[in-house]
Amino acid sequence: MAETRPEPRVTSLTLLERVRANEADAWSRLVQLYAPMIRYWCLRGGLQESDADDAVQEVCRAALAGLPNFHRDRPGDTLRGWLRVITRNTLSLHFRRTVRHPLASGGSEAFVRLNEVADPRVDLPDDDSPVELQGLYRRALELVRGEFEERTWQMFWLAVVEDRPPADVATQFGVSAVAVRKAKSRVLRRLREEVGDLIA
Repeated sequence: MAETRPEPRVTSLTLLERVRANEADAWSRLVQLYAPMIRYWCLRGGLQESDADDAVQEVCRAALAGLPNFHRDRPGDTLRGWLRVITRNTLSLHFRRTVRHPLASGGSEAFVRLNEVADPRVDLPDDDSPVELQGLYRRALELVRGEFEERTWQMFWLAVVEDRPPADVATQFGVSAVAVRKAKSRVLRRLREEVGDLIA
């Protein structure tokens, strides 16, 4: 059977559209999807654990305010890339404030702390660790998991995430390989409807 190619960028952006339409749970779903990755960027950008949660909230506030201006009209424009830029700006602002208002203490301990302050020109790499990307994909799957019967979900999980042959999964569940492929297709279609290529 020929391998299917990914759909072009005309896939549904339902979750993004729902956020823009101010639907009640859409923003919380988007935050659930991206907050852990934003936190990872904050820590990678030099924030202390104690400051990361506040920075994530600042990034989310800025993203919500700027969402009407987010456009995907150029190749390579992604929500993740846009959020990374907002995170860089948030971190730069944080470090500029920290430099302007250092802790009021002296001695060698203060000197050590001053040297630990990151340069306000935050440079986050454009690549993410495979573990972080895998976490993003798993969170996206969790957004739609509750919409499927457990049996359908398990067939999908084994066939897609664990990459087991449909025939093996079919044998395990006492169904045909076609039923496994249908389960896989249903979940993937729903995932595309929910997040489209927002996690690209």
